[in-house]
Amino acid sequence: MIIKAPSRIHMSLIDLNGSYRRVDGGIGLALADPQFILEAEQIDNGIELEFLDTVDDTEAIEECREKIPDAAQKTIDHFNIDSGFKFTVHQTYPPHSGFGSGTQIAISTAHLITEIMGIEIESHILSSIVGRGGTSGIGTYTHDLGGFIVDGGHSKEEKPLFLPSGASKAKPATLIARYDFPEEWKILIAIPEIEKHMEGDDEVDVFQTYCPIPKEEVEQVSHLILMNLVPFMIEKDIKNFGWAVSELQKVGFNKLEHSLDASYLPTMKAIEELGAYGVGISSFGPVLYTVFDESNEFIVEKTKELIGDKGTVFVTKAQNHGFTFEK
Repeated sequence: MIIKAPSRIHMSLIDLNGSYRRVDGGIGLALADPQFILEAEQIDNGIELEFLDTVDDTEAIEECREKIPDAAQKTIDHFNIDSGFKFTVHQTYPPHSGFGSGTQIAISTAHLITEIMGIEIESHILSSIVGRGGTSGIGTYTHDLGGFIVDGGHSKEEKPLFLPSGASKAKPATLIARYDFPEEWKILIAIPEIEKHMEGDDEVDVFQTYCPIPKEEVEQVSHLILMNLVPFMIEKDIKNFGWAVSELQKVGFNKLEHSLDASYLPTMKAIEELGAYGVGISSFGPVLYTVFDESNEFIVEKTKELIGDKGTVFVTKAQNHGFTFEK
């Protein structure tokens, strides 16, 4: 059994103030490329893991070695399964980059086991079992549904502390809305080379040191999402959608990210000056993204020239469906 799960871009957290009795919340989008592709088969006992020769990213391999056995054991224990599983990684993508690899690895592992065992269960429950989605629900719901996702975070009673997903024990966030993303819009991904990824204790420190962020900025983020970004997407107004993406970089948690690491800002500004409608950062980066159409598709080659050999640039599109299984 093989599962193919989309990557995602996480466009913004919504409320890291908490004055309105909820925290977190977010918006994000499933991507058709890159994909996480994992195969599993039932064996007598134990958990085995191997990689196809085409999987050669050492950081990605290390993340899989950590997260696949952990998610598998949690799933086996939860359902009291009396057998083992062998996993083969066919394709993955860089961890701690903004694509959401950790969530897809964990949920895909659990999903394969339940599918093989004939257990019907929703992804948000699997997400809880394997310990994902404690801050953002974007990875969980893009796995299941694809498309553009809005989640409503958590009540302050359930989650009183500001924590990233990897350190939070809260259940996956509440789904507010899911939309098909315009099929005709293409997405340009630019990944500048960086020396250090934001992860682990560093993420925890950011949440605990700098939150709560100002309530006025939470209000601005909420307005930009509700009255700008989502309506412009539904109306297929790509230029104003791009404008809203750029405006979201100036307030809330995105603003905080840029204040802590301003190294991305010159590249983002440069891509905009090349003719992009707007440029955003996914999670803590380094993935940068913009949407484009035939009117400004010249930005692809111009961005490749800008980034040169100091990073990666490619074109993808939204995926308006979730995971798929192949036998």
